[in-house]
Amino acid sequence: MLVQFSIKNFKTFKDKVTLSMVASNYDKSDLEGSNVFDIENYSHRLLKSAVVYGANASGKTKFIDALAFMRWFVINSSTKTQEGDEISVDSFKLSTQTENAPSEFEVIFLINECQYRYGFEADKNSIKSEWLFQKKLTLKPKEVELFYREGLEIDFHKSFQKMKRVTKDGDDILRDNALILSLSNQFKVKEAKEISNYFRRIGFLLGNEPDHYESFSLNEIFESTEIGLKIIETIKRFDIGISNINVREVKSSDGIKSPKELLDKIDEIIKKNKDTIIIETESVHRKYDNDYNYVDNEVFNFSNMESAGTQKLLAVLGPIYDSLVNGNIVFIDELDSRLHPNIVSHLIKLFNSSETNPKNAQLIFNTHNTNLLNENLFRRDQVWFTQKNRYGEGKLFSLAEFKVRKGENFEERYLDGRYGGIPFLENISNLFNS
Repeated sequence: MLVQFSIKNFKTFKDKVTLSMVASNYDKSDLEGSNVFDIENYSHRLLKSAVVYGANASGKTKFIDALAFMRWFVINSSTKTQEGDEISVDSFKLSTQTENAPSEFEVIFLINECQYRYGFEADKNSIKSEWLFQKKLTLKPKEVELFYREGLEIDFHKSFQKMKRVTKDGDDILRDNALILSLSNQFKVKEAKEISNYFRRIGFLLGNEPDHYESFSLNEIFESTEIGLKIIETIKRFDIGISNINVREVKSSDGIKSPKELLDKIDEIIKKNKDTIIIETESVHRKYDNDYNYVDNEVFNFSNMESAGTQKLLAVLGPIYDSLVNGNIVFIDELDSRLHPNIVSHLIKLFNSSETNPKNAQLIFNTHNTNLLNENLFRRDQVWFTQKNRYGEGKLFSLAEFKVRKGENFEERYLDGRYGGIPFLENISNLFNS
């Protein structure tokens, strides 16, 4: 479970900003029993979902990008980077104070009755510092330092003694652009492996890679998994007119070719052997006679005939259901894009429900859809805003920081600018005056 995530000096964000999934004790509401969950022996209750609002270019997507980068770097820095490779961090460039300073990332999370606090500082050339602390929930609330790194100098706890032996003899093992956590996972250090697996289970639906998560959904349908069957059943029930989805395997040796745009989208889904690949996805619709009696099925090419909204829905359902079934975290950039507000609201409620979310999966997403901004769907501490100041610095803050009367219309007051996080619009009509 995610407790909180913080970044500093990364892209839009100059100063440290933190998104917390800790439920506030003072934000009592009718959603207390559904949107919040308890963890045995843990002193805090956690939230099942959080939403981020803000003007265009205020930092909503860049905040999600920050954790996506951290996830990739934790998993891959010791295996997919070479000596001298640049680290993909960008500092806040609009200040001489930060333009050459390192970026900072830190996440607090729970695994197996332990709380971990892990983070690092890095610029494009090297990792400046890295740290990992552990607190066992069943013992006194005291953090234990598992390791702390300054450049290539590291202090190890006894649980990381294997890494102490491995790294003591040379820089060829520990590179200045690779994380100790990533390297420790390679050497099968127990805590490092658990933490790396935690990061692997975090899902991201980013706006710049829709084909990746569409492929996941299609593969689940093709394999007839529990998730795949749920996707098809959901699409049937959402009144889109589709009665079934077929994802068919076609052997290239059969001489059958799909439209290039479809092949380009799903060529990474699954390969059972060199001659076999999934290349056809079809939607099935019911056909009727003049008296509206069902007579047959009509099969359409899914990518060519179905709307962009229907394609988006199929793409997001796979990762969302994977998160719910396995109790994982999923971050979604612009969840509302191309989807009707009622569908988006329904997907959020799947997370904010003990019945459909028994493993306490967590959803964090950003949106412009203010229809979702109401006290029947979110508590105040689940609603966050990003905003830039006059110097281009991104800020992140929660609705819980405001005094809000019971029954207050969140959407109306947000659009009125009472909470911030909206664009300042200058008059442009005079541009059209002669």
